[in-house]
Amino acid sequence: MSSKHFRKEPDITRRKFLSGTASTCALAAGAGLWGLLTYSEEPVRRTSDKIYTFKKFRMPESKDHPSLAIIHGTDIQKMADAALNKLGGMSRFISPGDRVLIKPNVGWDRQPEQAANSNPVLVGAIVDLCRKAKAAEVWVTDVSINDPYRSFARSGIQEAAEKSGGNIKFTTQNDFLLTDLKGKVLQVWPVSRYYHEADKVINIPIVKHHSLSKCTIAMKNWYGVLGGQRNRLHQDINTSIADLATAIRPTLTVVDATRVLVRNGPTGGNLSDVSIENTIVAGLDEIALDSYCLRFLDLKAEDVPFLTIGEIRGIGVTDWQSLDFVEMKV
Repeated sequence: MSSKHFRKEPDITRRKFLSGTASTCALAAGAGLWGLLTYSEEPVRRTSDKIYTFKKFRMPESKDHPSLAIIHGTDIQKMADAALNKLGGMSRFISPGDRVLIKPNVGWDRQPEQAANSNPVLVGAIVDLCRKAKAAEVWVTDVSINDPYRSFARSGIQEAAEKSGGNIKFTTQNDFLLTDLKGKVLQVWPVSRYYHEADKVINIPIVKHHSLSKCTIAMKNWYGVLGGQRNRLHQDINTSIADLATAIRPTLTVVDATRVLVRNGPTGGNLSDVSIENTIVAGLDEIALDSYCLRFLDLKAEDVPFLTIGEIRGIGVTDWQSLDFVEMKV
């Protein structure tokens, strides 16, 4: 599908797509066998009497740098470099010796072209920038919906992250800690322990249509920190999303709008549902980032209740143009 925004048609044929499927088959199959032996569809918390709370990961705003960097292009490494340079460099966010957790969307056993997961090239680029900022460790993790070993392998994220010096952290059934999210819907809930062991957190969501919440971008991506019966949260999904975004304030967010799943989200599967947008957006305000990216799904902020709830709570603004921003093509 074509796009209005710096579009370029996807350079992929059916033969190339099928070839890509075959090339990941062996890796995914081996990972899948291990996943079947170790993965539980219903993650449960590790027994503990302690109730945890989230650290304050967010960095303060800077008067010397824009709040949003909107970068268009086709070279994702150059786009990531440009976005971080405009925001003050990765060293503004990551200090030497930091243990950094990167949270992409790796919920599904899909190939990169299907746009169900974050772009692996972007994940690898951010891992590389963290390493160059002298982070002691860079972890990449998500609580996948499909088998996590297959999802990380087939999405290409495991290979890209490890090639750039990152470590994949699979969250097993014993890796959840009860955490007080202090929300209206989300109160005490099992959360992946890695969030309590990291010094900094970087959110790398992809822009997708979602059948219940209308979209999943930065705020909705935090569902991937939770164990337990996450489908229970769908009964009040907008408040749940706002609760998560209130509880977890990341150090940095880099939104992947290189490929956008415009229909049949969040799982996708059909290449005709993918629009090539060749854009990444980086900044601190997740509500502003989500609001900007709604254009790719033909939505407005008033169409998405959790954005309004979050804005009322004071965690961001839907009027992204009121912020200092820079937009460029590389």
